[in-house]
Amino acid sequence: MSDAYSKTVNIYLTVDQTTIQGFFNENDPAPLYKRQLSHKLEHYIAMTVVPVKRYSPVFYKLQCKNEIDKQYTEPLIYAIRRHFDTKKTLREKEFKRFKKRTWLLLLFSILIVIICQGFVMVLFDENHNFQYGVSNILDVFSWVLLWQPIDKLLFQWNPHLKDISLLKKLATAEVIII
Repeated sequence: MSDAYSKTVNIYLTVDQTTIQGFFNENDPAPLYKRQLSHKLEHYIAMTVVPVKRYSPVFYKLQCKNEIDKQYTEPLIYAIRRHFDTKKTLREKEFKRFKKRTWLLLLFSILIVIICQGFVMVLFDENHNFQYGVSNILDVFSWVLLWQPIDKLLFQWNPHLKDISLLKKLATAEVIII
């Protein structure tokens, strides 16, 4: 594993009595550790992890000015982990739905192709010249019909897995208190 692929990503947060409220949704009345994260914090984390590669470790580095501020680190990390774990679960459900819908689309497309190809064989006998033209049109139609589901199954699943992996890293990242 080279250094280019294992570049560490650090998410720096200053935790004290004045900044802790800014990390959470100000309209959420829940206890601190159960609150929703603010959009600013979520955006900051999203922009910080843009350079993450497959094997890049992610660290939360929390800066506390004194011992009193350390009491806010545990609820903050709990809320961050819960937030990204929930997002990961939703993304996994979305990926399962994507796979199921794509396989169903492929199956439906194959059934339509089989029906159309069978219809040509039944409608025309082998000595009919018109059969070749219709057969060629149906071959092109079949390729067009099958192209999208095959493309999705082969090439469009990777972004889903990348997002799930990133959310897993954010939910389980190590915390370093400075």
